[in-house]
Amino acid sequence: MKLIGKRIEKDGSGHVTVRPEDDEDMWHLYNLIQEGDRVRAAGIRRVQNVSATGSVDSKRVRLHLTLAVTRINWSPSTAPGAEAGAAAGTPNAAPATSAAVEVSGRVAEENPHVKLGAFHTLEIEANKDVRIEKDAGGWDSVALGRVEESCVPGRGAEVAAIVCGEGTATFCLLSEHMTVVLQRLEVPIPRKISTTSSAHEKGLARFYQSLYASFLRHVPYSAPSLRAIVIASPGWVRDAVFDYIMSEASRTSNKPLLAARNKFIKVHVNSPHVHSLVEALKSPEIAAQMKETKFAREGMMLDKFFKMLATDEMRAWYGPDHVALASDRGAIGTLLISDELFRSSDAAQRKRFVDIVEDVKQKGGEVLIFSSMHESGQQLNQLTGIAAILTFPLDIEVVEAEEREAKEEAERKKAEENGTAE
Repeated sequence: MKLIGKRIEKDGSGHVTVRPEDDEDMWHLYNLIQEGDRVRAAGIRRVQNVSATGSVDSKRVRLHLTLAVTRINWSPSTAPGAEAGAAAGTPNAAPATSAAVEVSGRVAEENPHVKLGAFHTLEIEANKDVRIEKDAGGWDSVALGRVEESCVPGRGAEVAAIVCGEGTATFCLLSEHMTVVLQRLEVPIPRKISTTSSAHEKGLARFYQSLYASFLRHVPYSAPSLRAIVIASPGWVRDAVFDYIMSEASRTSNKPLLAARNKFIKVHVNSPHVHSLVEALKSPEIAAQMKETKFAREGMMLDKFFKMLATDEMRAWYGPDHVALASDRGAIGTLLISDELFRSSDAAQRKRFVDIVEDVKQKGGEVLIFSSMHESGQQLNQLTGIAAILTFPLDIEVVEAEEREAKEEAERKKAEENGTAE
């Protein structure tokens, strides 16, 4: 995403103008735009003109509109076969669609074609400027951090993954904030019978051919930003897939693919499904190579939290109220929080989570904001969306009792002061 302009006042009001370029940029916009913001972007609206004779002329006009946002919708991208599980080359596979962000609201600035206050829905377009304006307090540290992070040049997919089983394969690209399913491949393979295995071998050959063709189509193996190509599967399917890809690259003299041989990592997982990516990213082979990437760090810390929850529960807290109590006591070493919590339409609720993030940072703790477009983020969402690994153990019951006593003491002092005043 390109930063075109930015003006932020001391009270947190102001505007930012950006130009989204890809699906991940659309995801950033979806997280930046809140209800009550004013968004200006290009759009198309049908305009009707009534002539003096009473005839109606209708035409579509491209214009720039400023909306006071009342609703924002996100539609993730889909690839051919991603929904239907179609095999490569299947004629009835669903067409590819890119991610879309739709912003609805009332027109907030005068326009020659649209009345002030009229409802409209803008679909944000790639490579078109979008201006986001917020009132006081709107541009908090989390929102500004996301703007800075999204505008870092040279971003892109860091890991490509093929999660496969016998006759099935799912192609994914993982960037810092998204897991994009590019294609789901299914090729029927007859069962292997002791008397004859020709049908089984032919089915396997079709599967490997389709997988290789999909690999060339979807995986940017020569891209400098791509650090690893993970082949994950139960059993030994991953070895057969890797051997076939390399043999075909040698046979066709595909030098860029042969040069990328060191990027391939074979990992064992328990099931050939996308959710196994979390398991794959925790493997030592990938952890060593991906330790600097954001999503790998998130996966490792989430795994550490679950292990600590089982073995040392006084240092593993979750839930907004309990994490806030731990933050007040300066006990949080690592805060795990989902970006879904910052999309709350309740400004007070969002500010509460922003305050926790800022408090943890000020006290020297680490803050990991999980993307709900990753499997790790979805797992965290099932656990209230916020959790913390503490630097020292705290008993929840003791802390809650202390809070109750402090509250009762404050109420007693207030009652005494009121009685003295009377």
